[in-house]
Amino acid sequence: MKSQIPPGFLLLLWLLLFSPFQVTVRDDNCIVVSLEESDVVSSSFVYVVKITGESKNYFFQFEEFNSTLPSPVVFNASYHGLYYIVTLMVVNSNMVSKPVRSITVLTKPLPISSVSIYDYKPSPETGVLFEIQYPEKYNVFTRVNISYWEGKDYRTMLYKDFFKGKTVFNHWLPGICYSNITFQLVSEATFNKSTLVEYSGVRHEPKQHRTVPYPPRNISVQIVHMNKNNWEEHSGNFLEESFMGPQDVIGQDKLIHFSNGPTEIPSANTSDAWPDYHYNSTDYTTTTQPYWWTNEADSSESEDEFVNVVPSEYENSSTASMSGKLTPETPSFLPVQMVLSWLPPKPPTAFDGFHINIEREGKISATLSEDTHEFIAELKEPGKYKLSVTTFSSSGSCEIRRSQSAKTLSFYISPTGEWIEELTEKPQHVSVTVLSSTTALMSWTSSQDSSSNNTIVSVVSLTCQKQKESQRLEKHYCTEVNSSNSIIENLVPGAQYQVVIYLRKGPLVGPPSDPVTFAIVPTGIKDLMLYPLGPTAVILSWNRPYLGVFRKYVVEMFYFNPSTMTSEWMTYYEIAATVSLTASVKIANLLPAWYYNFRVTMVTWGDPELSCCDSSTISYITAPVSPEITSVEYFNNLLYVSWTYGDNGTDLSHSRMLHWMIIAEGKKKIKKSVTRNVMTTVLSLPPGDIYNLSVTACTERGSNASTPQIVKLEPAPPKSLFAVNKTQTSVTLLWVEEGVADFFEVFCQQAGSGQETKLQEPVTVSSHVVTISSLLPATSYNCSVITFSHNSPSVPTFIAVSTMVTEMNPNIVVISVLAILSILLIGLLLVTLVVLRRKHLQMAR
Repeated sequence: MKSQIPPGFLLLLWLLLFSPFQVTVRDDNCIVVSLEESDVVSSSFVYVVKITGESKNYFFQFEEFNSTLPSPVVFNASYHGLYYIVTLMVVNSNMVSKPVRSITVLTKPLPISSVSIYDYKPSPETGVLFEIQYPEKYNVFTRVNISYWEGKDYRTMLYKDFFKGKTVFNHWLPGICYSNITFQLVSEATFNKSTLVEYSGVRHEPKQHRTVPYPPRNISVQIVHMNKNNWEEHSGNFLEESFMGPQDVIGQDKLIHFSNGPTEIPSANTSDAWPDYHYNSTDYTTTTQPYWWTNEADSSESEDEFVNVVPSEYENSSTASMSGKLTPETPSFLPVQMVLSWLPPKPPTAFDGFHINIEREGKISATLSEDTHEFIAELKEPGKYKLSVTTFSSSGSCEIRRSQSAKTLSFYISPTGEWIEELTEKPQHVSVTVLSSTTALMSWTSSQDSSSNNTIVSVVSLTCQKQKESQRLEKHYCTEVNSSNSIIENLVPGAQYQVVIYLRKGPLVGPPSDPVTFAIVPTGIKDLMLYPLGPTAVILSWNRPYLGVFRKYVVEMFYFNPSTMTSEWMTYYEIAATVSLTASVKIANLLPAWYYNFRVTMVTWGDPELSCCDSSTISYITAPVSPEITSVEYFNNLLYVSWTYGDNGTDLSHSRMLHWMIIAEGKKKIKKSVTRNVMTTVLSLPPGDIYNLSVTACTERGSNASTPQIVKLEPAPPKSLFAVNKTQTSVTLLWVEEGVADFFEVFCQQAGSGQETKLQEPVTVSSHVVTISSLLPATSYNCSVITFSHNSPSVPTFIAVSTMVTEMNPNIVVISVLAILSILLIGLLLVTLVVLRRKHLQMAR
């Protein structure tokens, strides 16, 4: 039985072995994929290119073709310096795609646009700072290739420690000229154990840089006093010829070439004589003279290079050395010989010579060859001299660089020829003791005599430098002030000062001591006052001393914070210092009925800041807000009052509220104190009055009353009404008065009367007893009493009374009885007379 191999497998095997499709990267960052004839198996198949490497995959299909190959597929790559994987895929008639072969390509990174090279300040002899600028977007690289010429040797290296385009390279040689320095971005990729590397082009201008050479070592100076006789031998032409060229005082041929150079403004009266220089080598380059160096007898060889003209300010000078021809005289100062020696810089320093600077009320510079290690000069004038020796490197196309001065030598030649060495010691253990708010005492230690004549105390105010000139509150030490007194006076409270001590020996001044900074504590404010503006705001006002300097006022307050449940000092406001002696600030958003402590301090400009004083405080309890009466009800002679305080978030548990005072003020003033936890109370008020009702919130130091509310109570009727005395025509009424009453009205009318017939008008009385007269005897009456208060009547109180029956008077009865008896007696007498008359008549008949 034969085994059959699938034709698809044979096709894949053939493509893997013989598929040489081409992938190239153009300069415009386009990837070009093209098919070869050997890639084509059948025109019925579809050929697809898959490109990966970016955030998404790209698929491109070759155009359909018959006899000719399709056009290449061009992919515009977005990234420069990124590797892409290009895969050829074949799709058969069954729509089955199979990758045939993959090729990895690497695009070129974009080139660097600009390069800057600087000295590495901590080590300019061996270190440089590279700063490069390049397109950052869509530009990928792993390292930077740096190429340069180190003198005559070509160097190249790969460097990757660039941070934000900057790196420090600290491996160059001192004094070397590095030229044609170029930078290239390098992109690297590893795929299937093979490494791809692409370099960017060079579009920036090639750079060059020379490192700084190291300075000479072991610089020393020696002063040798010359013989007076030798000086007199030369005195005939020495002063005149001293400006014409160097003198050979040690018996050797020494030649130095001078050239004009920079000068410095002299700090004292200029002197016309200058030393002669002698060297122990015939090699030289340049030397610089001060502007006052006259060389009238100079040789013709130097006439083309120098123009020696005496400045106008010296034309009329009578100094001997400034005239063309002088009368020989023996000078009062005997010249001395200065021998300056040194060793070459430490290897491996590339250098071409040494440069010597000599300063004395001007500057002379000399340039010597690299083989010269000694310099000799005659010093013909007393004064202060400064010497420095530097190394220079000039070979190559780079600029000339000088080394730093390893050591500046200073010495003083007195008019008597005494040599005073340079002061190298600086004062130690410098300290400041503040004696008062305006004076301080300096102290230090040194090996030499530290008397006031041998020291310089330099004082400058650091506070002045931080203030604008219009805001300065001090003037004396705004610029550096030097004195020889160890006691510093005229200081200002609140200012910060820096003091430096110098040792002095003759005109020579030694190195400065370590600067010492001290500050004068400010005196603080005075007359702190508080003015309340209500329950939530106050105004603080204060004065400051006239003498003092400070940066700002800091207003702080101490209180219990209900949100954090802590008591702490917090800064409320800062006020910049002004020249005004008075300041004030408004503090708002305070809690009512709360305890506060306010503090105002003066803060200085110093570092660290000084402040004064914590004792400038004032305490205050804010007034409470006014309560609001919400309800008032009167029932059974009792007034029920309720009120509210603040809003729902008002906290009374930590406030300084003591109690509530409820005041009802009418004809009588009634007060009642209620604890702060209760906001309702009951008042017993006499009826019949109009009350001005208010609720007052009380603290230790203040109070605030609510809006007054008018409460009018109806008058109460009289109670316990009695008839205390009755007659046939009058009745006396008595009652008990309740509450407040202006007057009473009393009405009486007959009981049982069909019509309301009043016997009289109502009786108005102001007392609680009244007698109603003009009544009928033995008659019943209904009487009422009404209380009137503030023109308002009360409910009447009724009582029924009756007048008494009429009774005879005893005197009248007696008289009446006597009258009747007299009438009866008279009548009896008359009857008796009539009877006797009749009898008499009868008898007469």
